[in-house]
Amino acid sequence: MTPPSVPRFPLLALGAVSLLAGLLAGLGRLGWDLPLAVGADLHGPLMVCGFFGTVIGLERAVALQRPWTFAAPAATGGGGALLLAGFGLQGGAMLILGSIIFLAGAVLVVRRQPEPFTRLMALGALSWVVGNLLWAAGAPVADIVPLWAAFLILTIAGERLELSRFLPPSRLRLPTLMAPVALIGAGAALSAAGTGPTWTLFGAGLVLLVVWSVVNDVIRRTIRQPGLTGYVAVCLLSGYVWLGVAGILALSLDGGLATPLYDAALHALFVGFVFAMVFGHAPVILPAVLKVHLPFRRYFYGPLAILHVSLLLRVAGDLAGIEALRHWGGTLNAAAILIFIVTTAATVLIARRD
Repeated sequence: MTPPSVPRFPLLALGAVSLLAGLLAGLGRLGWDLPLAVGADLHGPLMVCGFFGTVIGLERAVALQRPWTFAAPAATGGGGALLLAGFGLQGGAMLILGSIIFLAGAVLVVRRQPEPFTRLMALGALSWVVGNLLWAAGAPVADIVPLWAAFLILTIAGERLELSRFLPPSRLRLPTLMAPVALIGAGAALSAAGTGPTWTLFGAGLVLLVVWSVVNDVIRRTIRQPGLTGYVAVCLLSGYVWLGVAGILALSLDGGLATPLYDAALHALFVGFVFAMVFGHAPVILPAVLKVHLPFRRYFYGPLAILHVSLLLRVAGDLAGIEALRHWGGTLNAAAILIFIVTTAATVLIARRD
């Protein structure tokens, strides 16, 4: 068991602060004049490092049951708070420290269990460290997005590869995964080098990963099941759709990022794919991390539907050049995430009362 001296909820709360601040920064980029909005340039670092990095780091620390691994979410959560307080140098250093500790935990997992899925997640952790180092060194966020995205994508892919062991054995499952992973890794590496067809390779890797996932993910068997199992499968399948959209759009980005396609591709990836995974896994992860009871309720589909419909509006606005669609689609993206948070918290409180 994890020692009781290691806090969990305060660490998750630090991640939530980065999430809320990141959403405000995103709304500021959409044109909303919000008195509490933070700098638009912090939108990406807060969402990827301050929120996702902290939440994933906390989940990993709970699983590893090593007190030192909790330093990773503590550092990234604290780094996000420092960024918000205006201490950019110190905040960046904390994010780097947190990602390095997280990488050390991933290496520990590989040593304990040297399997392809653990190595894949360790590769994602390495991508995060490299991205953080480059960002702290002054690289534009747009140049390191593939590295940060690779952190999340490879982490999710590793988890899904682990679960694929519950399917009938297949000699092609692992070899066919190597192609999308190699393309995603090559795109991320080229983004670090600042040269080459970064987005072409990265986008092709995303498309191939979708094909692999549809064939090899356990959702093929769970999509028709009722309750939580079916809900998780719907979240994953809808996320894969957006991952494919992101990959297709990314194929055209090597010609330049000053285009609405860049906004569409990034939010298809981070909102449509990654947040769909968050929505799906929260009822499973939160009880394990916070030791709370979170029963499945059919109204969980509500925030998921708002997320996807609003993202469809945003992407349509980007592609058609209709600013109003992009504006309100992006606004409803943030609303869907907030509704999900409120819904989840209310469900936990009601369950505790009952």
